[in-house]
Amino acid sequence: MSDKYLVLTDELYDYMVEQRSDAHDPVLEALWAETENLGEISKMAISHDQASLLTFLVKLIGAKWAVEVGTFTGTSSISIARGLAPGGKLMCFEKDFRWISIARRYWMKAGVQDRIDLRLGKAHELLAHYRPPGPLDFVFIDADKESYDLYYEALLPVMRAGGLMVFDNMLRGGEVIDPFKKNTPANRAIDQLNHKLATDPRVQSVLISVADGIHLCRKR
Repeated sequence: MSDKYLVLTDELYDYMVEQRSDAHDPVLEALWAETENLGEISKMAISHDQASLLTFLVKLIGAKWAVEVGTFTGTSSISIARGLAPGGKLMCFEKDFRWISIARRYWMKAGVQDRIDLRLGKAHELLAHYRPPGPLDFVFIDADKESYDLYYEALLPVMRAGGLMVFDNMLRGGEVIDPFKKNTPANRAIDQLNHKLATDPRVQSVLISVADGIHLCRKR
């Protein structure tokens, strides 16, 4: 069954991202353009298809209470906040204040600023004292890779049964299986977490090849 996947060309990827609802969102397009001007670090932003998928998943499960670890310039937070049920809130944890001014401007442009709360600082310290207003429905983790497992263990106990946790960059550009690169601290941490999620009886998980790989985990 090794032939049952597709290697995307640039042209095929462009075709794919055109075939989605709200494919030309002016707020996100402007945010992607501004983020790209930051240079190499712009690769930290989620992709067009990821943004649509996050909103889709949040709406699909009727999420009201959500957490994001790693906000950067705000694409993922906007995507999540747009999908929340009425009265819902997204708590964002971000350690780098340099990007938050950009995120806040685009939260305002997207009209979601009233659905987002922000805590600046190191997430592993802040999460130790975090108590959500209700059991979490949705979590998106896209921060320092070596701490992913810590964030997982901190947030899983406060999620509801059926809640969804999404991890980004879980293929690491293929480095998780590259014999010359797989043993870096970040790649080793992600590889170990992928294996843990696949066998953890507390969740049902699937690793899919969207963007740089996302691992979806549904709490049992």
